[in-house]
Amino acid sequence: MSKLAYKFSYMTHKHIIYVPGKNPKPPSNQHREMLWRALLEGVHRVDSDIIHDLKKHSDNFKLIAWNYLYYKSLDDGENQEKWVDAVIQKQEPTERDIREANAWKYKLDKLLYKAIDQLPTLVQFLPQTARLTAEELDRYFKNEEKIASLVREQLKQELRPLLENGHKVLLIGHSLGSVISYDTLWALSQLEHLPGKIDLFLTIGSPLGMNYVQKRLLGHSYKDHHKKYPSNIRRWVNISAVGDITPLGRNLAEDYKGMLKPDNTQSITDHSEGIYNYFRNQEGLNCHRSYGYLVNPAVGHVIADWWTAH
Repeated sequence: MSKLAYKFSYMTHKHIIYVPGKNPKPPSNQHREMLWRALLEGVHRVDSDIIHDLKKHSDNFKLIAWNYLYYKSLDDGENQEKWVDAVIQKQEPTERDIREANAWKYKLDKLLYKAIDQLPTLVQFLPQTARLTAEELDRYFKNEEKIASLVREQLKQELRPLLENGHKVLLIGHSLGSVISYDTLWALSQLEHLPGKIDLFLTIGSPLGMNYVQKRLLGHSYKDHHKKYPSNIRRWVNISAVGDITPLGRNLAEDYKGMLKPDNTQSITDHSEGIYNYFRNQEGLNCHRSYGYLVNPAVGHVIADWWTAH
């Protein structure tokens, strides 16, 4: 086999699976295209040489469009397009972005959320939108009408053949998507005993550091670390932006250190200092939006390094 043929064969065995966060999303094809464009821009900012290769293998980027199953509604993709275009064209955060991300509003919100994370009865003091978010999380964790099982099955169907056949997989989970991903990996490894490992688990804006979430994850009740955690993650990188209040706990390496065993996860790395998500729409700065994370060089570096590694 020639070097060129080998390289092509090798790259076709690399797959990027993306699991979005909560809320209704645009139609899946449109949503996937916007995410792919943002991801390519983030990689381009750190390694423009591999963009052509990534584009050639665009079919290896898969979106797990679980949101319609969960919400039975779609978001207006046309409205989102212009804001995605704007963050792609914007090369770095402005002074205004940095100032707003570090504003006392976010710091006070985070303090309130941390208090509620320890004392859930305080949820009544949250704004209405935040209370609705808590209800959505409850619906997932209680598996009402088997909704969580159905959502995880979507991801399982994509991952099973890839893991069984030894493909290299980068699994990206944003926000609630990181929780869905984690639970799915636990079920595949601990219940189905499926062979193979996720090459890299990348979480962005993840609530997996929340006490509330950790107590409800699949496997949480086990004392034995071999059963408590997924055993099919080779490396885990977690990225959180300044001003994003969803990732209350930013030190996942400490929270999940029980996974670090020679036959399990090799490394868990957190990046949370000086990372800015400068996505804006008609409502202003949103430090949590997926597109803002994907265009960030911090995320681009992780993806580029994984894509070029052998």
